[in-house]
Formats: sequence, structure tokens, C-alpha cells
Amino acid sequence: MKHRLLYIPIAFLMILSFVDCAKKGSPSGGPRDTIPPVIVRSSPENYTTNFTGDEIEIRFDEYIKLKDVNKELIISPPMKYAPIITPLSTSKTLKIKILDTLKPNTTYSFNFGNSIVDNNEENKFDYYKYIFSTGSYIDSLKLSGRVRDAEFIAPEIPTTVMLYEVNETFTDSIIYSEKPTYITVTKDSTGVFELTNLKEGKYLLLALKEKNNDYIFQPQNDKIGFERELITLPTDSTYTLTLFKETPEYKFGRASQVGKNHIVFGYEGRADTLNIEMLSEMQEEYTSAVFKDEKKDTLHYWFKPAIETDSLIFKVTNGSFIDTATVRMRELFKDSLTISALKTGTLKLKDTFKLRANTPLVTFDAEQFQVMAKDSSFVETTVKLNKKYNWAEVSFPKTEDQSYLIKLFPGALTDFFEKTNDTLTFNVNTRLESDYGTLNLSLQNVERFPVIVQLLDAKYNLVTSEYLSENREVFFEALSPNKYFLRIIYDTNENGRWDPGSFLNRREPERIIYYPTQLEIRANWSLNETFRLK
Repeated sequence: MKHRLLYIPIAFLMILSFVDCAKKGSPSGGPRDTIPPVIVRSSPENYTTNFTGDEIEIRFDEYIKLKDVNKELIISPPMKYAPIITPLSTSKTLKIKILDTLKPNTTYSFNFGNSIVDNNEENKFDYYKYIFSTGSYIDSLKLSGRVRDAEFIAPEIPTTVMLYEVNETFTDSIIYSEKPTYITVTKDSTGVFELTNLKEGKYLLLALKEKNNDYIFQPQNDKIGFERELITLPTDSTYTLTLFKETPEYKFGRASQVGKNHIVFGYEGRADTLNIEMLSEMQEEYTSAVFKDEKKDTLHYWFKPAIETDSLIFKVTNGSFIDTATVRMRELFKDSLTISALKTGTLKLKDTFKLRANTPLVTFDAEQFQVMAKDSSFVETTVKLNKKYNWAEVSFPKTEDQSYLIKLFPGALTDFFEKTNDTLTFNVNTRLESDYGTLNLSLQNVERFPVIVQLLDAKYNLVTSEYLSENREVFFEALSPNKYFLRIIYDTNENGRWDPGSFLNRREPERIIYYPTQLEIRANWSLNETFRLK
């Protein structure tokens, strides 16, 4: 019996050893699910006619969730009160609770885009559309086309394309206050669009790249493109809509005091002839100076002597526009003269060195400007004042691969308050000409002149341009190695700049044509190109 008892722990140890030798691991989960959810049934069924309810249920074969549904869902026609869409988390049933009063004899479309995904792997149920009609049939007409951008190669996505029905209440101003009859969005950068389930009739067709996504045109923020003539459905035509940002009509904003002797006047739109006149009674020695802000739509108005009064009244005129501005005056600190460089570091050989001042510059003393090369030789300089932007522009001959010390001695610049600068120094340099490339350009098939030839960097910032009144070769030099966009602007009104269009005037933007590919400029390389315009 004792011998038998000895075998029990030995047997137990052998069993443990077999367990320890077993292979460790985790069970395989099988192949990854790549199948999107499937609709089992809808209530009412998709494409229902004579719809009278206010709730729709769509049941799937698996749990689904809604991803970015507020961005993806497109309801056409738009509803005044947004429906309640569930689930908020996961469910096998998608529910639509309609809160709006539906229009009679109208086909409604709910396009969910890519918002419906299964719960586990987020497989998309792409561009599912639920459609119903409050009338006896489903409208089935279509309209297709393309959206392009007036200034850039490809339009921003998504862009909303809209149709406004032309009826007895239609006016052009409807786009500023009411939502359209039908909407869709472009899916990718090709700008292709298709409006479906439309009814027969006459419509205004337009596109908006919106900031607020409310389907209402707000010129301050939105880009617009439109078809000049009203369209009639059905049609076999396709349409191209060109997006642009309108230049707002001139509008005076407000005036406010920002310093003891400094008032700023804000405005919108173009203000080429903006003039400010003091209406309040002033002492005889009162005088003022004005310059434009280099970045904002603002005029800087400076005056002397300081005034002890509660308010000042001004007349602000721009062409035929006349406004009156009242500025409440406060006890503020007086500004002191500050000077800084617009750009330091590397200058190209034809660049001008520019200095900005915060107070109006009145005079300069060229003898107090000194430019010295790295070999300590002095370089002859020319100075002039740019009164429009309040810059001092310093020109001097430059050679390649050189560094320069620009020095302003006290009294070089004198401002409106008879204050002068302290000693200032700035360092700039030039590079070897072989560090740059050049572009020699020929144009063919130009429809008319003048045109503006522009070279842009990868972010569409203007690098250089040339204005052509007749056809000739264009030569761009000292170009930094990079990839560039090349474009031609037809300057229809011959004012030397690109002008956008106007919806109310049905005026298209001035036409811009891009060279078909980006141009690569290399160091120490001359690129010769021919631009054949279509």
C-alpha cells in the first residue's frame, strides 16, 4: 500500500510536465471582414411615392454606426429643420425622424455619402441614397457638369452645386437668403457633379464653396460660380461652373483711435481714391498724414498736435461714396518712431532693400545712409520714400556672392512728429548667379492682348510677373530652384490686375489659363518653354 502511495505524486508531476510542454498561443480570428453592411429592409421602402409619414427605418444585417454624418449627409431639397438621424452609437437600425413640413409633389433624396459604416471594421456603405416622393411619382431627370476654380488648377472639395427653381417668387437675391431647391456636392478634385431626381422646369444653376455650409451665399466668405443663363430641364447639356471670390463693393467700416495721435479707418472692397477730411473745427496749425496698411484694408491717419476733445468728426469719401465717421477720443500713449526691415537675409541682385516705419516718414537724409560690402568698400546708394505704404526704399548695385552692411546714422529718417532714428544696422547678402535658374517663355495662340504672365510657387504665391501689350518673349531670371506654376491672365478691362466676376451683374471672372504641368527650375540652368494656349 505504501509503494502505491508513492506513485501518486510521481504521476501528478508527469501530468504537469505534459501541460507545460503544450504549445502556447492565441486562437486565430479568421480573415478580416471587408464586406460592407447590407440592407435587410426599409420602412417605408426606398423610392416610395405618396409619402405622408415623418419617420423612416432602414434595417441592416449587422451593427452599423454613423461617422461624420453631419458632414456627409446631403438632403435635397434642403430642409428648414434638420431631421434627427440615429443611431448615436451603434444599432442595426438607422432611423430618420423628419421635423420639417414636406413640400407637396416633391421628390426628396437623402444621400448619406460615406457616413454609414459597420461597427467592427468600419467598412463603408458608399453613397447610399434613400429617396421618396410626396407625389404620385419619383422625379427622374438629371443634370451633370464640372466645377473649376478661376484662380487655381483644381477646385477645393467638397463644393456644393445648387439649383434654384424659377417660379413666380424667384429673384436673383434669393441666393442671399433662402436655401436652394436641389443640392449635391463634388466628390473629388476633378470637380465633376451630378444632380439627380429632378423635376421638369426652369432653374438657376450655381456652385458655392462655403465657409458656413448653410447653402446660402455670403460674399464675404464664400466662392461662387454660376451659369449666366437660366437652364431648362430636361436637357442633354453639361455645364462648367467657375468658382471665384467676389471683390466686395466698397463699404466703409469704422474708425477708431489706437494711439494719442493715431486713428485707423477700416473698409471693405477697393478704395483706390479713399480720402479722409476732418470736419471738426481745428486750430490753425493742425495737420495730418495718411498711409495704407500693407496687409489689411485699413488707412492709418496721423495728426498733430494732440487734441483734447471728446470726439472728432470726419468725412470719408471714395469716388461717389460719402460717409461720416465719429471717433471718440481717449487718453492714450504717444507712439515713438520704430523702423524695421521688410526683408533681411538673402536679396537678389535686382531687389530693393525696404524699411517700414510705424509713424509717417516725411524726409530722409541720403548722406546718413551707408552701405558697405564685406571688403569694407562703400557702395553708392539711392533712397526714396514710398508714401503709399510708408516705406523707405534703399537701392544700390549688388554683385553675386557678396554680403552688405546697411547702416542708418541718426537723422537718416525723420517722421511726421520730427523724430529721427537712432543708429540702425541691417545685414543682407547675395548668392551666386549659378545658384539660380532662368525661364525663357514664348506664347502661341493668344486670343487677345494685353495679358499678364505670372509665375507662382507651389502654394500659389506670386513670385514674378510680366505685363504684355503685344506678343513677345518673356524672360524670368534669378529664379530659386523649385517647381512653379505658370499662368496667363486675359486682362479684359486693361487695368493691370486680375478681376473676379459678379453674380448680380452676371459677369464672369477674367480668364486664367495654366500651363499644363508644373515647371521645374534648376540651379545654373536655363529653361526654354513654349506655352500654346487653347
